[in-house]
Amino acid sequence: MELKQVIVVRSDLGMGKGKISSQVAHASLEAYEKAKKKNPAWVEQWKASGQTKVVVKIEGDAELLGLFERVKNILPCALIRDAGRTQIEEGSLTCLGIGPAPEPEINKFTKELKLL
Repeated sequence: MELKQVIVVRSDLGMGKGKISSQVAHASLEAYEKAKKKNPAWVEQWKASGQTKVVVKIEGDAELLGLFERVKNILPCALIRDAGRTQIEEGSLTCLGIGPAPEPEINKFTKELKLL
């Protein structure tokens, strides 16, 4: 079984590359921690197989929140809100980390999204 982690980034916020990188890191780590509690076997297999990560984009607050609502009871995931210290407003939704989890399960929710 192939496992991966997908990070969904809002592309409409105008975040710089550094800001995007830090938000992606937050999403990856928080989703990993949730997956570790929910299904440690997935996490161990994912770590042993190279820790595949894919970063995709989505437009808009409502779209990101809607995706989170569809995924949250099925797969380990983490919704990231910005602290508002630099480029964007405090509390803005920036990213969603999903998994690590089985690739076919994540693809049910993310296959239509384009790479960042």
